[in-house]
Amino acid sequence: MKNKMQDTAPPRRRFLKQTLSLIPLAAAGSALNVLPARAEPPSGGSGVSKDYVPTFFNQEEWRFVLAAADRLIPEDDNGPGAVSEGVPVFIDKQMELPYGYGHLWYMQAPFASAEPELGYQSSLVPRETWRRGINAVNAHCRQQFQKPFADLTAAEQDEILHQLDDGRLTFSNVDGKLFFTQMLENAKEGYFADPLHGGNQTLASWKLIGFPGARADYQQVMDNPGKPYPLGPVSISGKRSV
Repeated sequence: MKNKMQDTAPPRRRFLKQTLSLIPLAAAGSALNVLPARAEPPSGGSGVSKDYVPTFFNQEEWRFVLAAADRLIPEDDNGPGAVSEGVPVFIDKQMELPYGYGHLWYMQAPFASAEPELGYQSSLVPRETWRRGINAVNAHCRQQFQKPFADLTAAEQDEILHQLDDGRLTFSNVDGKLFFTQMLENAKEGYFADPLHGGNQTLASWKLIGFPGARADYQQVMDNPGKPYPLGPVSISGKRSV
């Protein structure tokens, strides 16, 4: 079987557009694409203030979230990446909302493996998946590399993410593929969400796909399909992008 690390990656623009149809958590499949590598793990990025204090993640977990988000959606010629757009902040905030506690869907037994179309099946709520997954991956990295995930090279981090995505790396207290799916979906959600929720701080993803946001004055554009929207997107909060 061909190693996915050897595959030629599609353009980042195509990758991000395709993810719009994959936002529901249970619907994600094997979706990691190899994107341009960064030589060193991120130190925080312009979208995550060094003064930001996570409300859910502890400091070691926070370093993991920054590093993983940077590899899942890195900065490239098409625009900023997840870290510079504040996606880790979005994820941290979501863990303390009803979503993080699993209050948005049915969470009673029995729990069984099923097709994604049948909905979320895990007994773990998102915050538990994140916490168990981070601790398990860091323990694995310390055993294999003598350092946590955040201190690995970009290539080593990519390989760990591929192993989780492929199901080659899993753990007794959390399924590796489930954890990868959780990370990827939350990263995409934060990257495409309204900036009001913490991510997409410069509206870069909306500009990338031509989404006008909360504008109410594009009826004339809808009457001319196939033509790009000429104005920058607007957040619910009123933040605008040219």
